[in-house]
Amino acid sequence: MLPDLNTLSDFRNALEQAPAADAAARSACEARNGQLTKPPGALGQLEEIAIWYGSWRKTDRPEIRTPQVIVFAGNHGVTARGVSAFPSEVTVQMVANFKAGGAAINQLARLAGARMDVHALDLERPTADFTREPAMSEEELLQALQTGWSAVHSDTDLLVVGEMGIGNTTSAAAICNALYGGVASDWTGRGTGVGDEALSLKTQVVAEAVALHDSRDGLDVLRCLGGREVAAMAGAIAAARIRRIPVILDGFICCAAAACLAEISDHALDHAIAGHQSAEGGHQALLSRLGKSPLLSLELRLGEGSGAALAIQVLKGALECHSGMATFAEAGVSDG
Repeated sequence: MLPDLNTLSDFRNALEQAPAADAAARSACEARNGQLTKPPGALGQLEEIAIWYGSWRKTDRPEIRTPQVIVFAGNHGVTARGVSAFPSEVTVQMVANFKAGGAAINQLARLAGARMDVHALDLERPTADFTREPAMSEEELLQALQTGWSAVHSDTDLLVVGEMGIGNTTSAAAICNALYGGVASDWTGRGTGVGDEALSLKTQVVAEAVALHDSRDGLDVLRCLGGREVAAMAGAIAAARIRRIPVILDGFICCAAAACLAEISDHALDHAIAGHQSAEGGHQALLSRLGKSPLLSLELRLGEGSGAALAIQVLKGALECHSGMATFAEAGVSDG
């Protein structure tokens, strides 16, 4: 059961006190993996992720029955600076498309057999322009975290969180620059496909924002440079951590939200794997900072949770092999 989330201190404390994976289940998964009808290590990363998943679900015969995909949407005041190729009205239009079942993530969630939910967070009220003031107040940040916190369904056994929000690659770049340093151009990419002139402006905007908000605390960076949908993703990922629900991380924006959690607790993302490496600038470096190796690399840069939802198929394949294969003894095959 999730603890109450009434203050930002509640959130921080819950994450710091979150339970670990089950050591006994991990040992049992490793033992079973060693008995399956294959040479040791022959299934490579599939073996590793099956053991990882089983340790969080506390079983040596894990399977995915009730995956959930959640898309959070929010608007950003910084879009007034011209950092996106699309206007903020597109966020509202895409939320309608999600709810009608017409977006890429709808198809990929359906393919994975996943429940899909959409949460729009105050789209008529964008966050503040974070080159001038913090994007959110503490109360607004808490409300966004609470949305994600309560959005994870009680029977979910695998979580993917995605986002929609014009301007949110600017937010993600600023978050990464604030947390990890370097220069703004290290983290700033083309997002929705902006040209060279707009990319130069976007990079300048990121630099201005990071210079204004001098903090490396995960929650403070999220408040000053994030968006409501970015904070909601962080809230959902944290809720999954506390309930031992494995998470597949999506692209640059999702991982930026996750990075804020990693700055709160060293073990905040132990329950998460990277679904893919996106084509967005900075994502490879961010995955390296998080210590995550992507399952896929298909040059995706759509967001919505699309790359992570596609990676559900990889995890399902890993679990089908781990839980469904015969052991040497069961198959009557010599193990050498």
